[in-house]
Amino acid sequence: MGVPEPLTDEEIAAALAELPGWIRDGDEIIRTYDIRYHAAVAAIVTIADRSRRIQHHADLDLRIDTLRAAITTHDAGHVLTRADFDLAHRIDVIVAAHQAIPLN
Repeated sequence: MGVPEPLTDEEIAAALAELPGWIRDGDEIIRTYDIRYHAAVAAIVTIADRSRRIQHHADLDLRIDTLRAAITTHDAGHVLTRADFDLAHRIDVIVAAHQAIPLN
């Protein structure tokens, strides 16, 4: 399968435009969700399961009523690739299914 190709700044900007709520922070994309603690725990379990299946994961940080996801492609030297935006979309769907309300 090989190492994923890094995206250009233009490709990253275009991909972010399709993912409301996600921002770029250097070579990561980040989103914070406002979500009840127990719903976030359930979402994290689902995210972990899907991440294992696609062999790509996010760094997740759970606080009392927020869940923060940060994504980069570790295998490509901590740069952004298409896999990061695919995972971001999957996380959005999972968190939405667990009744999250994203922060503005």
